[in-house]
Amino acid sequence: MAESTATRDRIVEATAQLMRYQGYGATSVKQIVDQARVTTGSLYHFFPEGKRQVAAAALQSTASAYIALVPLLLDPHDDLGTAVRAFFGAAADDIERAGWATMCPVGTVAAEVADVEPQLRAVCADIVASWIADAETYFAGRGLARDDAHTLTVLALTALEGAFVLGRTLRSAEPLLTAGETVAAAAEAMSRSAAAACPTPR
Repeated sequence: MAESTATRDRIVEATAQLMRYQGYGATSVKQIVDQARVTTGSLYHFFPEGKRQVAAAALQSTASAYIALVPLLLDPHDDLGTAVRAFFGAAADDIERAGWATMCPVGTVAAEVADVEPQLRAVCADIVASWIADAETYFAGRGLARDDAHTLTVLALTALEGAFVLGRTLRSAEPLLTAGETVAAAAEAMSRSAAAACPTPR
């Protein structure tokens, strides 16, 4: 049982890594099985519907790992603006270390297949909706009004995905760092507004 789980996990991880670098269309079943070090039969044993099914599993697995980064990277900072800057800075460091060759596979695949793979588009839509819900709850827990928490979440996610595209295209961390400053400024303004609405009792 453990070996079967490990084999399935290797297939999912290999697919996610390949899609980070080259998207869905350029990723073949042969590449997946070669990178995962499994047979084609093993892939179809776990994913009888083939590439589309394993891609969906890889996206869902990646989604869980990515949303876990929000508290991991933001919690160490008491000031929300500082926390946001640290998050975008970590993203900039990650893509630069990877030689500008890696991006969020969810955003990459969503942009690539939105009109040609409706099932995968739906998977990506569910993932993004869950990210928005989870991050909104996190920011509300950091003291923001619920509406502001939602706005900040959508702003941050939009800025991050767009900055990944520009950063990879320009081979520069500047888009991510600039986006981070913009989102951090919004977070600071919202934090001030929340503090003003709920002043600390004397």
